Parts: sequence; C-alpha cells; structure tokens
Amino acid sequence: MALLFWSCLVLVIYVYMGYPLLIGLLSLKKKPISNQGDVTPVVSILIAAYNEEEDIGATLRNKIELDYPRDRLEIIVVSDESTDRTDEIVSNMAAGSDVPIRLVRQSPRQGKTSGLNLIVPQAKGDVIVFSDANSLYDSRALKSLVRNFADPDVGYVTGKMIYTNPDGSLVGDGCSSYMKYENWIRDRESRTGSIVGVDGGVDAMRTALYEQLRADQLPDFVQPLKIVEKGYRVIYEPDALLKEEALNAVGREYTMRVRVTLRALWALYDMRSLLNPFKFGLFSLQLLSHKLLRYLAFVPLLVVFLLNPFLAGSSGIYLAVLLCQMLFYSLAWIGCLHQHRDNNPVYYALPYYFVLLNIASLHAVWRFLRGEKQVVWKPRVG
Repeated sequence: MALLFWSCLVLVIYVYMGYPLLIGLLSLKKKPISNQGDVTPVVSILIAAYNEEEDIGATLRNKIELDYPRDRLEIIVVSDESTDRTDEIVSNMAAGSDVPIRLVRQSPRQGKTSGLNLIVPQAKGDVIVFSDANSLYDSRALKSLVRNFADPDVGYVTGKMIYTNPDGSLVGDGCSSYMKYENWIRDRESRTGSIVGVDGGVDAMRTALYEQLRADQLPDFVQPLKIVEKGYRVIYEPDALLKEEALNAVGREYTMRVRVTLRALWALYDMRSLLNPFKFGLFSLQLLSHKLLRYLAFVPLLVVFLLNPFLAGSSGIYLAVLLCQMLFYSLAWIGCLHQHRDNNPVYYALPYYFVLLNIASLHAVWRFLRGEKQVVWKPRVG
C-alpha cells in the first residue's frame, strides 16, 4: 500500500512540477528561431462560425483593423448552417470592407473541422490563420505570428490567449493562473524544439502543410501533431496576443473542458505513433508528460487521496500529506462556492480550477472508453 501511495504521489509531483522543471532546464540550451525582419506573406484568416451573431461583427472588424498590408490579407468565414443573423452580418460587412471577406455556408451542419476542410482549399494565402468567432487580436498579433515563418523549419505558430471579463478587464482567477502556468511551459518547450499544445484561436500554419481531417478530429491538436510528424517545428509566439471572454459559469467551463479533453484523447490515440521515443525523441516525452499523463492525473490523485487515511497513523509524514490534501480540497470547495465573484483570491480559485480540470478529465476518459465522440457543440456553452 505504501509503495503504491508513494508511486502515485511522485507521479503527480512529476506531472505538475517535475516536468515543468525538466523542460525548463532543457530549454537553457535554446534552439533558435530565425524570425528577424519584416515578413508579410499572403495570409488567409479562417473563421468557423455557428450562430455567432453576438460576436462575429466585432471579430471581423478586429481582423480588418489589424496592422497588416491590406493587399496581402483575406478573411474566409464558414457558417456551419447558422440559423441566426451570422450569415447576414458577414455578408453586410463584406460589402463595405477593403479587405476581401468571403462567406461559405456549410450545409448540413458538420462541425468546425469539416468547415475548415471545406474552406482551406479556397484559401489564397501562403499562410492560414485560425481564429474563433469571438477572438479579438492585438493589432500586431498577425505580424508577430507570421514573422516566424521566415524560419523554414517552422510549420505552425500559436499565440498567447488572455482571458477577460465581459467588461474587457483581465480575469484574475484560477483560469488565468492556469493559463500563465501553461504559457510558461509552452515558452520553454518552444525553446527546445516544439510545443505540444496550442490555443486554437490564434494559430497559423503553412497552407501547404494542411491535411484534411476527419470531422471528429480536433484541428488545433491534430494539425500541430501532424506538423511535427512531418519534421517541422510547432512554436509559441507570446507577442501574438488574443483576448477571449472567459466562460463565467462553472457548467459551461466544465462542459467545454470535457469536450476538449475528449477530442484531445482521440487525437492522442490517432497520433499515438508520436509517443515512440526512438523516432521522435524528446517530443515523445513532452507529449507523454504534458498531455497524456496530465489528462490521466486524476488516477494517481484519487489513489493518493483514498490510501492516505489508512497510512496516516503509521507516520507523521503521512499525516502531514493528509492534512495538506484536506486543506487543498477545502480551498477548492471554497473556490467553488465563490466562483461567481470577480477577482477571487488565487489561493482558492486555483485549487478549484485544478479540481474542475481533473474531474472533467475523468468524465472525458469515461466517455472515451465508451467510444463516444463529439463533433458539434453550441458556442459559449461548451
């Protein structure tokens, strides 16, 4: 029992602390990126939308106003059989825009991945940029993304997402703290070679490297993995900033996390060949540590939690671990009770978000083992 307890505890520590420390040390020997100079390839911004009448207008205006040459930019919106005013808004904005905007309607509704498969062949750009229908970029985000393609080894670039409140102010809770943690790891992974996770709303890739995917595959996970499989780098560009409104209801955040994790698990299954260290070296360790073990971390967490009370009487160290667990999960419960408040202290907002992510992972793994897949969903609901 003690051996199982310590094995699981060490695994948890490795997943959340050991791997970041390891990749931080490895990143001291940087693998440089040739991203100097003013690089402005022809860019196609691709937006998949379903019933986005509340946000699509602001998103299109944001893209039109980006600091980028007008004659080297186009926007393509694929409407996944929207039933609201999304198509009308896009068409009206296209009529008065000095940046070409095209609307493509996908019918019947087939989901984001099928929509991208439909419009990528129509893209004129050397680089395609993936934006969500509610993603607002910093004015120089596009230039920051594409300058990295000056390096012929770079095939995919992801930017930095910043969660905001409805009034535009930055989110200060566990969600934001978690993203800071993730972005730190991505920065170090990028220095070593390639990252294993992207944001999806502020991504760019070489058009020639795009592969048609199945409707159930997660494009912002599978496409980067396919880029690595081809021998190119996937990197993180912190100067390419994206502001996106955080989901302000626990149910919506939880549902979104379950959906994303479920699709990521299927992506890992489809791309499991990348876990071969003899072929993909360090990246295999990164994929295992940062993604697969992270998604499965609820297993050792549960084992440690369940075994700890039986061992607490045998040694003071077991009692100390038990008290730390009780304190941590108590703070998570307080965070749950106060989740609707603005600017929650990080000392209970972060434990709450940590627990939410792991419960969502458990739910997603259960659905994965049952063979379930999710292709479509409602915006802002998850």
